[in-house]
Amino acid sequence: MTLTQLHYFITISETKSLNKAAELLYVSQPSLTSAIRELEKELGITLFYRSGRGVTLTGDGTEFLLYAKQIYAQYESVMEKYGKGTAGKKKFGVSTQHYSFAVKAFVDMVKEFDLSKYEFAIRETRTAEVISDVSTMKSEVGVLYLCDFNRKCMEKLLHSAGLKFCHLIHCEAYVYIWKHHPLAKEASVSMEQLSGYPCLSFEQGDNSSFYFAEEILSANEYPQTIKANDRATMLNLMVGLNGYTLCSGIICEELNGSEFVAVPFQDDEENPNSTMEIGYIVRENTILSRMGERYVEKLKAYLGISDG
Repeated sequence: MTLTQLHYFITISETKSLNKAAELLYVSQPSLTSAIRELEKELGITLFYRSGRGVTLTGDGTEFLLYAKQIYAQYESVMEKYGKGTAGKKKFGVSTQHYSFAVKAFVDMVKEFDLSKYEFAIRETRTAEVISDVSTMKSEVGVLYLCDFNRKCMEKLLHSAGLKFCHLIHCEAYVYIWKHHPLAKEASVSMEQLSGYPCLSFEQGDNSSFYFAEEILSANEYPQTIKANDRATMLNLMVGLNGYTLCSGIICEELNGSEFVAVPFQDDEENPNSTMEIGYIVRENTILSRMGERYVEKLKAYLGISDG
């Protein structure tokens, strides 16, 4: 098995066509077909179903694709650090729960690179998709949080996906509201005070387990609840309906504006203020690319974290 064969295999799986893959790789289709057949023979599995409409991955091929991407990504990372580089645009992606600071760090990182030579992507998405994106190498880095409530379940999921969680910061929960909300000037806000206002949370889709929630106290029964799937909508609901959400209190005014405030959440016996541990996830035994390293550095800089 060679790196060239892996590159061919990955390209075919992405284009779903031998003709298109051959064009992108600047090789003849017979040479490409021969290389894949040799790889299949060595592995003892069939990687593709072939038809007049193109090619699709077999079950074995889908499983092998994950390993192929991991191996080839590591090769590219090593070449980026120590080699003369590779042809084509280098790719880097981040998947994150809905954190404005994660987007801000991404913006600061991207400014350091020539966009004509790189292909960047950032995905503010559901918790399960953050895990899936990093596991399948759609994104190199993911950003999410753990707490006492979800830790055991999340750590088990991360381990089974071949991922590791890297600590960034601990923070207490805050109530995030519009600056003209009736409770905006309070020194702290309790759950009793919030009972007359709608609780806003990010929708987690089919994977709606309490453990995937981005907000603490997700298992509570709230008198009024509204779900949203993006930050802009969440902010609009805060203004239009005096809604609130429970968050880390880390707010990027540059991106979210100055119309919102974070007030400390006042816990009680029924609603303990579980500390949020925010961190990033990467694949185990991986070497971060230069973009990955700079992104993590930008996260730490924004959060005021020193490596010393």
